[in-house]
Amino acid sequence: MIGDVRIESEVLHVDVTPTFAGCPAIDLIRTEIKTALAAIDEATALVRVTFDPPWTTDRISADGRRKLTEFGIAPPGERATGCEMPEIESIQCPNCQSDDTRLESIFGPTLCRSIHYCDACRQSFEHFKAV
Repeated sequence: MIGDVRIESEVLHVDVTPTFAGCPAIDLIRTEIKTALAAIDEATALVRVTFDPPWTTDRISADGRRKLTEFGIAPPGERATGCEMPEIESIQCPNCQSDDTRLESIFGPTLCRSIHYCDACRQSFEHFKAV
C-alpha cells in the first residue's frame, strides 16, 4: 500500500494507495502511519492517499502472500483479464490447504474479501479477492 516515500524541504511525504477506493479504513491507515512515524521522531510527516497508479493484488509480494496464509486469509489468485470474472469459488483453505472448500458469501467483513468454508477441516476463512 505504500507507493512512495520521499523527503522534500525537511518534510517526510508518504503516499498510500488503498486496496479499494471506498475502503472504510483509509482514515485509520493514515493515522496508524502517522503514529508509527511519530514513534521514530519523524515529527513532520505528511501522509497522502492516492489512487494513481491504482493498487492491484499483483503488488502483494510472495512474502506478503505467505503472511496472509499464515494469518488464516487465503491470498488472491490471478487477476482476471478482459471480460473474465476472477475465480473465487474454489479457493484453497489457508488452514489445511484442502481444495474441498465452498464460497459462503461473496462479501466478507470488507469489500476486498469473501467468506469461504472448508469441508475438510470445518473452518470458515476469508479470501482476499484478486483486483
